Amino acid sequence: IICTIEFPGAANPCKSNPTLKHTPTHKRSATAQRPRLCVGGAQLNVSGHTMMGLVILVAIGLYLLISFGVVAWAISHAKKSGKSAKRWGWGAALAMYLIPFWDWIPTVAVHQFYCAKDSGFWVYKTLDQWKVENPGVMETLVANKGAPQTQDRFDEGHGVTDTYLLNDRFNWIIIKRDIFSLLPIMRFEQQVKDVKKDEVLARYVDYATGNSIKNTIGPPGPLKFWLHSGHCGGGEMNDSKLAHFFIAAKNINEK
Repeated sequence: IICTIEFPGAANPCKSNPTLKHTPTHKRSATAQRPRLCVGGAQLNVSGHTMMGLVILVAIGLYLLISFGVVAWAISHAKKSGKSAKRWGWGAALAMYLIPFWDWIPTVAVHQFYCAKDSGFWVYKTLDQWKVENPGVMETLVANKGAPQTQDRFDEGHGVTDTYLLNDRFNWIIIKRDIFSLLPIMRFEQQVKDVKKDEVLARYVDYATGNSIKNTIGPPGPLKFWLHSGHCGGGEMNDSKLAHFFIAAKNINEK
């Protein structure tokens, strides 16, 4: 079975020699960005997620083969040296297990700790209360088209603050930062703030695992899929609540 991958702009590998060509993203049309997988001459459309899944499966398969080989070598070496084949075999298996999985349990444990410690959604002042405290202001506010954005990085790239200017009074602020250098755990905080009074009206805090703010592509990256957790318990609902709040704040003067 011949298996090749065709990217847009490449010669059809099902009809010619197996080649791999890549067309720059800015030159591809929206309908021509999906690579095709050719198996035995048949051409199949493959999404980016499917391709990543194939890469992960290949990586797992290769690592399992290497692991079996290391364990077999350890057992053989132990027998030749007159040592315990069982201990050497299990020791080699444990070592090969820990190479990819050493941070799994610590990451899950620390993630759960921080989720229980301070994740959640809080409204410190409703928009109706704000209107009462600021009479006549609502009528003057106009939503900024597209919500202009500013970005500031801190902590040597391990943190980033995105500020969206909703209107003349309200900003939507997103603060993301790594909380550990060894474990891939990230803290996310969103705020809706009255910038004139420097007052936070609503806030949402969540934690995610599996990557880092500074190294978005590097390890553990997408290959360590077992580390990926996008939210704490209830995090998606809290995210949605904050989104509804900032949209209402942005369009507070719309009938």
